[in-house]
Amino acid sequence: MCRRMSLIFLCLVSVLFFAGCMEKMKAVDSGLCCGPEMVAYYTETPVNIDGKLDDAIWQSAKTETYYMYLSADAKEDVFLAEAGKIRIAWDDKYFYLACEFTDSDVVAEGDEDQLQHYQLGDLCELFLKPADKSWYWEIYMTPRNNKTVFFFPSKGYLGLPSCFEDYAFDFKVAALVDGTLNNWHDKDKGWTGELAIPIKELTARGETFGPDSRWRIFVGRYNYSVYFTAEELSMSPQLSKTNYHLIDEYASLILKK
Repeated sequence: MCRRMSLIFLCLVSVLFFAGCMEKMKAVDSGLCCGPEMVAYYTETPVNIDGKLDDAIWQSAKTETYYMYLSADAKEDVFLAEAGKIRIAWDDKYFYLACEFTDSDVVAEGDEDQLQHYQLGDLCELFLKPADKSWYWEIYMTPRNNKTVFFFPSKGYLGLPSCFEDYAFDFKVAALVDGTLNNWHDKDKGWTGELAIPIKELTARGETFGPDSRWRIFVGRYNYSVYFTAEELSMSPQLSKTNYHLIDEYASLILKK
């Protein structure tokens, strides 16, 4: 009798374990868990791209604020010197991002669009990727109001000239500097920025963009300063390493109406 009860108990445990594994597999496959999430709320009123961050959606209590971090492998005695935070939103035509960065020395030496601005000064980078596709976008906004968009058909195309030259599209950016741009002799307070990405560009290859779609998102920052010994790289969400192309570690983008 005891042996029979033991066998029944083991069978029940096995069934429950298998069911749990199946649920976990479903969750991983759906992209709804097993990693960070970033929520973008729908706005009935289009964001005015002026860099001021005074739009109703940015002031709304429901709009989440996401903070910038050093990568998880940073040394224990190294801390983020200058804070940053971002907010995201969307409507039927655009995906929006707003950034607010503390910055004691605002630097932007590039004066044209479609440059590799991470080599030229302070920068906010937005990465967007359809969860079930290989391709993704790398989109720049500088405190000087310049912009860049790169497109990678897959991570295996990183560095190829076509990714930097052949896939550009127009989008909106605006930034405001609290201080003096490109003057290392004084001390600045920071900069704010807004960008608007046309959804028609994100869905040009058959993707969908809405509450039922699956996307991944990452935001990186380059911060150059006369007060640093090296540029400071921060991010949201936090990655395991300072490598902005760790696409498997990007957050799941949740689009809510």
